[in-house]
Amino acid sequence: MPRILLVHNAYQQKGGEDTVVEAELALLRSRGHEVQTLFRHNDDLQALPRLTALQQMFWSSRTRRDLAAAVADFRPDVIHVHNTFPLISPSLYWAADKAGVPVLQTLHNFRLHCPQAMYLRDGKVCEDCLGHVPWRGAVRGCYRGSKVQSAALAGMLTAHRALGTWQHKVTRYIALNEFCRSKFIEGGLPAERILIKPNFVDFEAPESRERSGFLFVGRLSAEKGVATLAEACRLNPVAVRVAGSGPEADLLTDLPGVMCLGGLSGEQVRTEMSQAAALVLPSIWYENFPRTLVEAFGCGLPVIASRIGALAELIEDGVTGLLFEPGNAEDLAGKMRWAMANPERMGEMGRAARVRYEAHYTAEKNYEQLMAIYREAIAAKRMETMHA
Repeated sequence: MPRILLVHNAYQQKGGEDTVVEAELALLRSRGHEVQTLFRHNDDLQALPRLTALQQMFWSSRTRRDLAAAVADFRPDVIHVHNTFPLISPSLYWAADKAGVPVLQTLHNFRLHCPQAMYLRDGKVCEDCLGHVPWRGAVRGCYRGSKVQSAALAGMLTAHRALGTWQHKVTRYIALNEFCRSKFIEGGLPAERILIKPNFVDFEAPESRERSGFLFVGRLSAEKGVATLAEACRLNPVAVRVAGSGPEADLLTDLPGVMCLGGLSGEQVRTEMSQAAALVLPSIWYENFPRTLVEAFGCGLPVIASRIGALAELIEDGVTGLLFEPGNAEDLAGKMRWAMANPERMGEMGRAARVRYEAHYTAEKNYEQLMAIYREAIAAKRMETMHA
């Protein structure tokens, strides 16, 4: 039973990545593993001078001290990292290497190659920094619209690329699907070190009720395709229930048939999923692996999604859902009309989605995959140490 040190830099606004960390922590402890955490939170940035915060992004001495103490006290068999930006920093990988402990890094976004983390600029996919020094991201101020912060982030990425941090100090990477794995390889990560393990959800699906209407779940922000959804609802007024909040909420206000529910608990979301005809996922960026998709499959809910990035891989068109051209409101409206006119076919897709969930996305399946990855990482580090 490997002992795990779980490392994560939490975001100020809790998102899917933070939820994945919580779920994996609960999963490991439920299986009897000893797990210790090394967590930082971005709320701490408010107390730091800007120059200190930028310096920590490059290299955190505190992280090196904290990790050394955790390794000496807890003696983990593996260190599993989710996010190090900005407070934990890549110094963690070097400290772990010095301690001789294998490091796993789950790749939740594209931050290692894209300062903006989503390959998205001006509402469109942008791969200008993929496989290159990310100077364009710095010049354009892609990170939070700040050229200073973007330059610092691009500098950190470039420096650690030159130092070999990403190539040699991480024992194994975890990509969430094949599409993302291919992008990380294209960006320069070593292919032999990248394994695939999807996200999972662990819950008892509520009993399905009579299904009708559509459901959107997520942050109401540009990358989620809120504008596309709003325009599709104007073209084809239908019943859409919206669970979430965010800067683009106004785009959905007062649209016929659209009911904005605000933020909901996980249980409330699953209740909504048990009575909708389809989940609408109109993202315009390369979603890595939205948990809402897995939750929908677990609830027997088909998904109508953009044909972009991993979504085109995760949703089988006509089998577990429907795909439409990203950003094309007319195409989305047409798919929604078809779904309303073919409830039996949508029901079949929902049942197929549930079968897909049981085959690939349960807690038990995920645990088996995670243990296999841990074993490989431990063996790889042992071999590396023997040949050092």
